[in-house]
Amino acid sequence: MQQISWDDFEKVELRIGTIIEALEFPEARRPAYKLRVDFGEFGIKTSSAQITKHYSLTELVGKQIIGVINFPKKQIGKFMSEFLVTGFADENGDIVLSAVERKVPNGSKLV
Repeated sequence: MQQISWDDFEKVELRIGTIIEALEFPEARRPAYKLRVDFGEFGIKTSSAQITKHYSLTELVGKQIIGVINFPKKQIGKFMSEFLVTGFADENGDIVLSAVERKVPNGSKLV
């Protein structure tokens, strides 16, 4: 594992946001959802996430998640991803979202 400096870590904008909309993403190569997330002062951003094994569309709305919001935008087919959804792979390789245990203001930075 490569070590990084504190300055390197501070460059990564890991922010909390609330999912305000979750949609099917049938055009995706692997099963995924399209997400619209409110990051407070940083605005509403879109991304896709391969999280269909553990989450339904209805349970995602209102959930706070952690995203990296300072990567460049990425075109995924006809869809533009504006942030990276973070999570961990379970024992089967299916993604479990990174989240907080209590509600915090949208846009808060991981410190």
